[in-house]
Amino acid sequence: MSVAVRLPAILRPSAGGEATVQAEGATVGEVFDDLVAKHPGLKDQLLTPEGDLHRHLNVFLNDDDIRYLGKLDAKVAETDTLTLMPAVAGG
Repeated sequence: MSVAVRLPAILRPSAGGEATVQAEGATVGEVFDDLVAKHPGLKDQLLTPEGDLHRHLNVFLNDDDIRYLGKLDAKVAETDTLTLMPAVAGG
């Protein structure tokens, strides 16, 4: 199933400048795999070398943080939207 993936401005150059792209999968991990297959430049920005979610990236499935939904194993539906947001730190 196809899921909309919203990209922040910092990731858009790696996805042809698009703000929203479509990717296939039944879980967030599968969507990321398809996203990286279509846009290889995103891989190091999304996942660690071990295949885990990069710690400086927040991912929301609709309005819910995937860390509380099973992380990369979180199930997605065709009407869902994944929003990728870089973590912001400072003081």
